Amino acid sequence: MCTKPTPHRHSIHCFLPPHILTEIAKNGTTAQREFAIDTLSVDNSFRTFRATNVASGIQKQVLAAMAGTTAELKRTIYDAGNDQSLPGNVVRTEGSGSSGDPAVDEAYDGLGATYDLFFEEFSRNSIDDAGLPLDATVHYDVDYDNAFWNGSQMVFGDGDGTLFTRFTASIDVIGHELTHGVTEVEAGLVYQGQSGALNESISDVFGSLVKQYGLKQKADEADWLIGAQLFTEPGPDRQAIRSMKAPGTAYNDSVLGKDPQPAKMADYVVTVKDNGGVHINSGIPNHAFYLAAVAIGGFAWERAGKIWYDSLLDARLKPKSTFKAFAKLTKSNAEKLFGAGSDEAKAVVQAWKDVGVL
Repeated sequence: MCTKPTPHRHSIHCFLPPHILTEIAKNGTTAQREFAIDTLSVDNSFRTFRATNVASGIQKQVLAAMAGTTAELKRTIYDAGNDQSLPGNVVRTEGSGSSGDPAVDEAYDGLGATYDLFFEEFSRNSIDDAGLPLDATVHYDVDYDNAFWNGSQMVFGDGDGTLFTRFTASIDVIGHELTHGVTEVEAGLVYQGQSGALNESISDVFGSLVKQYGLKQKADEADWLIGAQLFTEPGPDRQAIRSMKAPGTAYNDSVLGKDPQPAKMADYVVTVKDNGGVHINSGIPNHAFYLAAVAIGGFAWERAGKIWYDSLLDARLKPKSTFKAFAKLTKSNAEKLFGAGSDEAKAVVQAWKDVGVL
């Protein structure tokens, strides 16, 4: 809901999908409905945000970072003071100690964890691979139920306190949003239809890998849930915002509605809402990655993650690439990395066949 209604490679990406907020606006208590409507209102206002401003923001930071850049993590955390002005006041900088504010420290740690995965496992120096400083603002707006990457920095709301807690609490949310920046720099996937759903899925893949990397979990040990720490009262019917292992099962209750994500192409949702269902149909490539990672085994970032990362950087990936086009790239890169006929390549092909893309 934070994206422009027309396709463009530079978008503001919000984590919480609009269909959840819409359900809360219909089904929640009076207070919950107000929180959801307020968040939808703020999110809608981003539609007027000019894409040139987004591009300009990141380009200026890239240029500032490139000259003489060394591989060095540079974080700055700001506090918006429950206002909508960005970036806010500086409250923590690189190398400084804990602030004592959970949102500040979670944002700081989450930026670091995301940087570490990309640098240590994929030799990537920040979002732009040129040492881009990582900035984040916490305590954005009042009871704001979302987090977003705006093209140059991360922004986190505190949540409404009844359904959702602070959006810094789930490290995969931070990894997810920062990966939108990587995708913007490398592939510029148009945020509409299948290319937009791929954009969302790639963010879920690396968001989950950030969490798994921090926990040192193997693929079969991970929960493959996205945003599991966001609910104030989690339970069997409120597990997470999305499930890569079992799309369509992340939540199902009277307030949030039922998780609408499909796991297979046969159930692809055709809609004009949410830029053509980018947060819904991402379940299909999400599930393909889960199947491939578990079949390959071991730590998912070492082989499955490497295949997906190389495919994201592949010059053949175009802004309007479909699921099938990306699937073919993952097959090609699996063969390039591990050999034609390798177990890794076979697992990737089978995963895409299982979800009905190949």
